[in-house]
Amino acid sequence: MKDSILFLCVANSARSQMAEGLGRMIFGERVAVQSAGSAPSKVNPYAVEVMRELGVDLASHHSKSVQTIDPAAVGTVITLCAEEVCPVFLGSARRLHWPIPDPASDDPSLGRDEMLARFRTARDTIRGMLERFAREGMGDQT
Repeated sequence: MKDSILFLCVANSARSQMAEGLGRMIFGERVAVQSAGSAPSKVNPYAVEVMRELGVDLASHHSKSVQTIDPAAVGTVITLCAEEVCPVFLGSARRLHWPIPDPASDDPSLGRDEMLARFRTARDTIRGMLERFAREGMGDQT
C-alpha cells in the first residue's frame, strides 16, 4: 500500500504512539497509519497526557509487536529511534529514519513537569516532521 505509514521504535510506548496519533490527525482517512515496536511494553501515561492536550486520544491504544504487522500493507516505515538500536522491518516499504530522543526515563530525579516537557518536545518535533512530510506529498524525507 503506497498510502500507508508504520511508525516503528522499540517499546511502542511513546514516540511511535504519538506519531500514530499525530499521523491520523494530520492525514485523516487518506493514509492508513499504525505503529509497532520490536519489544512492545505499554503506552506511556505521559504520552497519553500530552497528546490529549492536542485533542488526540491515545487512551485506547496499546503497544503492538512489529511481528503482527503485514509487510505488504506498509508503504512507508518511519523509525523514530535515536540512541537505541532501531528495529528492522522486513518487506519492500520505503524506509525513513527520524531520530527523536526517547522522552521516557526511569530517572527518579526527573519530576512530573520535566517529564511532561520532555514528552511535549518529542511530540512537537514529530508533529513538525509529519506536517512537513504531508506538505511535501509524502515525498522523500530523511
